[in-house]
Amino acid sequence: MSRYASDPFRLTPELLIRAYAAGIFPMAESRKARHVFWIDPKVRGILPLDGVHVPRSLRKVIRRRPFDVRCDTEFDAVIRGCAQPADGRRDTWINEEILRAYSELHKLGFAHSVECWRDDRLVGGLYGVSLGGAFFGESMFSEERDASKVALVHLVARLRFGGFVLLDVQFVTDHLARFGTIEISARDYHDRLEKALKLQARFYSEIDPEDEFSALDELFRQSSTQTS
Repeated sequence: MSRYASDPFRLTPELLIRAYAAGIFPMAESRKARHVFWIDPKVRGILPLDGVHVPRSLRKVIRRRPFDVRCDTEFDAVIRGCAQPADGRRDTWINEEILRAYSELHKLGFAHSVECWRDDRLVGGLYGVSLGGAFFGESMFSEERDASKVALVHLVARLRFGGFVLLDVQFVTDHLARFGTIEISARDYHDRLEKALKLQARFYSEIDPEDEFSALDELFRQSSTQTS
């Protein structure tokens, strides 16, 4: 994985858009770090949108609808939730510079959040960046069991519904591997990214419930053909 020090000026939405289009993204050493680095992985984790595996147990959870799933209603709260320490994670790579820059990117319509709510309390979610037909997943958090997993499945369903072809998750983790995440070479990634950026997909912050349920059912049918 290659890492480059950021320029001494602030991150801007324009700079972030150019970076993602070039296949790189920023991270900080810690929440309290003042600077960020550009990350250029030699291998990239992606979640193939036509090969996502939703475990049977999670399908049952989602069908029970334990959470009210919303998008883009509290983006800043989601990214701050992702920046907080959690079990097995005493620190994160999301510093104040990243918080500010992605908040600005969200206001311009390029960054999105998927949120899980229970009794009007945010209990989990994720955020990422959309460009063309590519979505770049950044981070997720969960304060209740399965909340981040439910958010991820709803994200995949909406991306498929909106015509996206690439879901970049940056790195393969044990958590993401359960859903069918794979590693590809940098060359393969850039080829896929170039094709995805030529498309005009749409991220649906608001979606008709029937369309969402249909998108989830289609995802579950595809997933059920795989080993659960």
